[in-house]
Amino acid sequence: MTLPKVCVCYLTRLSPDGNRQVLLGRKKKGLGVGNIVGLGGKLEVGETAVDAAVREIEEESGLVVAASALTELGHLTYLFPHREEWSQESTVFVCDEWSGTPRESNELNPLWFDVASLPVDEMWDDARHWLPGVLVGVPVRATFTFGADLESVVSRA
Repeated sequence: MTLPKVCVCYLTRLSPDGNRQVLLGRKKKGLGVGNIVGLGGKLEVGETAVDAAVREIEEESGLVVAASALTELGHLTYLFPHREEWSQESTVFVCDEWSGTPRESNELNPLWFDVASLPVDEMWDDARHWLPGVLVGVPVRATFTFGADLESVVSRA
């Protein structure tokens, strides 16, 4: 079975006081509504993960990113045995170069968070297992299976 392909990108910066920060946003609609998420979404027909990340970042935050500025740091598989249509494969990118000022979109309201205090309790359950590492440059390749509540990770490989 071929799973739908998605991408997610974590834009990072140093705050004025020198703390490393990441741009996240609270999802306004669709899968994961209410969760704090990275920027990204589904690949369109014929699109690469890089192309989709560039497009999604602009659509969701108004920021412009060059494809060459993206660093691929992972591949995640999400399995939802209790809601198969949610299962997907995600390519994970990190980026620290862009232009523009983040603005709210119909998808999410982008906000900067300190990497040292990520809001993992308000994110998808898998994020606590891999996001802190990715944000300091540790690549990830993992599969997460979610339980009947569609929120809790019940296994990871």
